[in-house]
Amino acid sequence: MIENSLSSPPIARVEQTETTVHGVTLTDDYAWLRQKENPEVSAYLEAENAYAEAVTAPQEALRGELYKEMLSHIQQTDVSVPHRDGAWWYYTRTEEGLQYAIHCRKRNGKSGLDKNAPEEVILDGNLLSKGHAFFAIGATDISDDGRWLAWTADTTGFRQYTLRIRDLETGHDLPGEVLRAGSVVWAADNMTLFYTVEDQEQKRQHQLWRHLRGTPYAADALVYQDDDERFNVGAGRTRDGKFLVLESHSHTTSECHVLEADDSDGKFRLIAPREDEHEYFVEHRNEQWFIRTNDKGRNYRLVTAPVDAPQRENWVEQIPHRADTMLEDVDLFRDFFIACDRENGLSRLRVYKFAGKEPKAAPASEISFPEPAYSAYPHVNCIFDTKAFRYSYQSLVSPSSVYEYDLATGASQLLKQVEVPGGFDRTLYASERIHATAEDGVQVPISIVYRKDKRKAGSNPLYVYGYGSYGYALPLGFNSNRLSLLDRGLVMAYAHIRGGGDLGETWHDAGKMLVKRNTFTDFIACVDHLTAEGYGDRSRVAIEGGSAGGLLMGAVTNMQPEKFRAVLSHVPFVDVMNTMLDASLPLTVPEYEEWGNPDEETYFQYMLSYSPYDNLKAASYPAILVKTSLHDSQVMYWEPAKYVAKLRTFKQDPNPLLLVTNMKAGHGGASGRYDYLEEIAFDYAFLLGQLGLA
Repeated sequence: MIENSLSSPPIARVEQTETTVHGVTLTDDYAWLRQKENPEVSAYLEAENAYAEAVTAPQEALRGELYKEMLSHIQQTDVSVPHRDGAWWYYTRTEEGLQYAIHCRKRNGKSGLDKNAPEEVILDGNLLSKGHAFFAIGATDISDDGRWLAWTADTTGFRQYTLRIRDLETGHDLPGEVLRAGSVVWAADNMTLFYTVEDQEQKRQHQLWRHLRGTPYAADALVYQDDDERFNVGAGRTRDGKFLVLESHSHTTSECHVLEADDSDGKFRLIAPREDEHEYFVEHRNEQWFIRTNDKGRNYRLVTAPVDAPQRENWVEQIPHRADTMLEDVDLFRDFFIACDRENGLSRLRVYKFAGKEPKAAPASEISFPEPAYSAYPHVNCIFDTKAFRYSYQSLVSPSSVYEYDLATGASQLLKQVEVPGGFDRTLYASERIHATAEDGVQVPISIVYRKDKRKAGSNPLYVYGYGSYGYALPLGFNSNRLSLLDRGLVMAYAHIRGGGDLGETWHDAGKMLVKRNTFTDFIACVDHLTAEGYGDRSRVAIEGGSAGGLLMGAVTNMQPEKFRAVLSHVPFVDVMNTMLDASLPLTVPEYEEWGNPDEETYFQYMLSYSPYDNLKAASYPAILVKTSLHDSQVMYWEPAKYVAKLRTFKQDPNPLLLVTNMKAGHGGASGRYDYLEEIAFDYAFLLGQLGLA
């Protein structure tokens, strides 16, 4: 039974289960919520949705106002910067009133894109999504002759993609399909397609298959299978088109196999056998492998090796390991390559030029960026033999832009900046980069943005976002939706806490496994520093995080609930112990390399010390909005549902605790751009109401 009325929160029934691990008995009153097909579960989630809607009903007008504001800042009918691949220029466009992008192409003319050439629509998400509450395109690859498109799509939100092949001359898909497909890549013969498939139980890509276009998928050949549950398999192709690359990758280890693209029936060859804690990635140029490897240090170095002798004893160093600089990627071309570095928490794009055919390249220049906090990364660059390099740039106050860097002159030309209509004036906003001192004296970067004329020292409501897991560097992108908060006086801060990759892999290492608590204490230190320095009113602090960032929200709220006025937690990973003790769940075994294996008592005890679900207590909690999706395959819906049900029995305050479940989506929420905007409007109205700005 579920006891509730629209004026009081739902009370989920208690059905106690006990599990004893390492002599510790874990009690779970709400494990029954895992029964997805049980009508009582759906009834509970719907009751929570109804309660949340009733509690926030007075904000309906504000939600509508926020939606209109955010929509006014979006160029609804727009087109991306076209990029060339073979004989075609590819782009996406959106149309006002339509939820999804339309993927198109035009023929290449004598001097570039022929704007007068007829448009070919490759995939129209608006047509393909009909009849589905959720729709997302996954992997795509087009054959060298430009005719055959391999594409995958998910219509549930569960990241379960179906593979089809489309004849771009007719616009029709060939008969047959492959379920649970992952990456796709064509061989050079325009006939052979390689694709990966996931293990249904573990939900990891574990097999590579070879398909001959026009034949039944049942006749496909299994090329490779990885039986190690920590690893996912992916397939791609080098930029010069000469090799297919099969990569098997866990959180800490990788292994690459390669095959000549024009030898589709051949056998993949191993570059270097996997070794625990060794990750490497390969590209090809002029009979040389370019290998980014962390064999000599956590922040990677670049080496080369002959195509026919890729063994580690033949590796020749091109860029050494640097303790203060993370080599995140290498974009390789015929005459140059771009080293994508991360230094002092910021992206660097460094240009290296080759002298002839030799693999040795000399550093030529660095692409410079003007702001204290920004994101810069390679854009789409399909052409191997080119004299130009495209990159994307944006910051907390500068809209997303695409530039083209000229190798001959060293100059960058702006190709497109996303237009922000609705009266956006960039000069009204400012961003800063400061540092907070963590408990152990480590300096933690914080990026801040605010509207200058709204800033009043010590009195602004403060919003702080955090993540801090998987070595993921927090991006500092522009988001026009954010203007609705900045224009109302919020100071918004992004905490680059340990566990993320903002300062390289050592930063990641300092916030995972048996030092995971650094992530939480870093975040609290950032909040304390921001309020102490007058960036916000300590009585009006809102915080947000999602997925592993939702774990962060649960942990810091348990540790020091009095510091926060409002918490927004998306698809939160809060039931750490029950999830990590269940090896049958998707992702659990691979996650041992991030959190630890609780079958080992040391890791069990440490995880138990911070697991949000297991550390709820009788206390006054902030206002909390928890959001999840029924078809989430990464953090199952029952984690946030159980968390809210249990927290209701502990909280000793009148502050709202709301659970909102999207019954038709997955980990990222709604897939349509207008539907997603409505979800953001709901979140923002909740925050503004709690911060006194409704």
